[in-house]
Formats: sequence, structure tokens, C-alpha cells
Amino acid sequence: QVQLVESGGGLVQAGGSLRLSCVASGRTFSTYAKAWFRQAPGKEREWVASIRWSGGNTYYADSVKGRFTISKDNAKNTAYLQMNSLKPEDTAVYYCAHRATSSGDYDYWGQGTQVTVSS
Repeated sequence: QVQLVESGGGLVQAGGSLRLSCVASGRTFSTYAKAWFRQAPGKEREWVASIRWSGGNTYYADSVKGRFTISKDNAKNTAYLQMNSLKPEDTAVYYCAHRATSSGDYDYWGQGTQVTVSS
């Protein structure tokens, strides 16, 4: 069992920045990767970025490449998402997700944190 808690969301103007944090607790000794997803009203949840916990390899959706940066602190069991040059279309609830193994799925999710970007 893994518990994930996101924080750092808020209201910003277009072009601004936010930094999201995801703190994990529980069975964190088995962590293969963590990821950020987002879901806007009326839309499907979409993947934003992922990071390998051991090697630090990062992956991004095309829509956020060059603007968002995912990072981690293994000792603190924390993942971060630095969001720069925010656009109104980035407005969504952002979720942190945990993946235990290379062959598994993202099966633990945080409660979500609201990010709103005004035009």
C-alpha cells in the first residue's frame, strides 16, 4: 500500500510558474517510477510526465516538453513537477501516480491538486 499526497497547486496567470510536489508514504521500498497525470473537466485523464526512480530517466508528453520538468528526491520519497510558461490549457487537476515494477501499471494515485491558469 502506497499513499501519495500532492501539493503546490493554485491559481496563476498565463506565463507564470508553479511547482507541484508528491510525497509518498507506506510501501515505498518498491518504487519503479512515478508519474504526473492531469484531468480537465469533461476530458479523459492524460499522462504528463514520468521519472524512473533508480536511474532518473524522464519522459514527457509533447504538450509540455520544454515547459515542464519532473524531478525527484529518493531520500524524501518525493516527486516534483516544475511547470513554467503555463497556458490556460494547462488548467486541470494534477495527480501523482506510483508504479511498483517495470511490468506493472500505475496503481496508486494521489487525491489531486487543482491548477488553474488564467488568461
